[in-house]
Amino acid sequence: MAAGARLDDPWDDVPAPGRGEQDGAGAPVAPETAGAQGAERPVPSAAEIYREVHGSAAFREVRRRYRRFVFPAALAFLLWYLAYVVAATTAPGLMARPVAGAVNVAMAAGLGQFLTTFLLTWAYARHARLRRDRAALDLRWDTQEMTRGAVR
Repeated sequence: MAAGARLDDPWDDVPAPGRGEQDGAGAPVAPETAGAQGAERPVPSAAEIYREVHGSAAFREVRRRYRRFVFPAALAFLLWYLAYVVAATTAPGLMARPVAGAVNVAMAAGLGQFLTTFLLTWAYARHARLRRDRAALDLRWDTQEMTRGAVR
C-alpha cells in the first residue's frame, strides 16, 4: 500500500470505530485501542453471536411464523397433487369426462395445478411480507450490529 494512501470511505458519513481516528500527535490509532481505553471486555466471536441469535425469542418467532404457513400449505398442495395423480391413474373414466367442449376433467384439474401453484406463490409472498419480513429484517439488523466488532 502506498505511504500516503487513505482508507477513508467517501460514502461513509460516520467512520467505523478504529478507522480514521488519530491520537493527539496526528498518528492513526490502532482499532484495538480506539474508543474506550482501559475498558477490557471480551469480544464475542461471530459464531457465539449467531448461536445467541439462534436461541433468541425473536428468531424463534420468525421460524414459528414461517412454519405455521409453510407446513400446512405444502401438505395441502402435496395432497392436491397426489389426488390428481391417483385420480388420473385409477379413474380414467372420470378424468375423461368432458367439462366444456374439448376440455375434460383431467385438463381442468391439470390447469388447476398451475393455478394452485401461482396462488400458493402469491400467498407465500404476501404472508412473508406481512408477517415475517419486518421481524426478520429487524433481527438481521441487530445481528449485523452485534457482529460488527466480532472476532472472525
